[in-house]
Amino acid sequence: MANQLEMLEAEALKLTAGERAALAQLLLASLDEDTEIEAAWAAETERRIADIESGATPVTPIADALAQVRAALK
Repeated sequence: MANQLEMLEAEALKLTAGERAALAQLLLASLDEDTEIEAAWAAETERRIADIESGATPVTPIADALAQVRAALK
């Protein structure tokens, strides 16, 4: 097993950074087999987007948020 893993690692390291990132994402996704959790996160994401778009959730422009953080750190 270790020999096969070492061979895969060596081949993976020959890929471009973008290809390695895509491979890593695929491998991580293959570990997450709980479709209920994925569906719940998708629903939560859609709910949050809808709240922002409808104005139910206030948003802070990034420049203002950064200014607030910088002021808090002084």
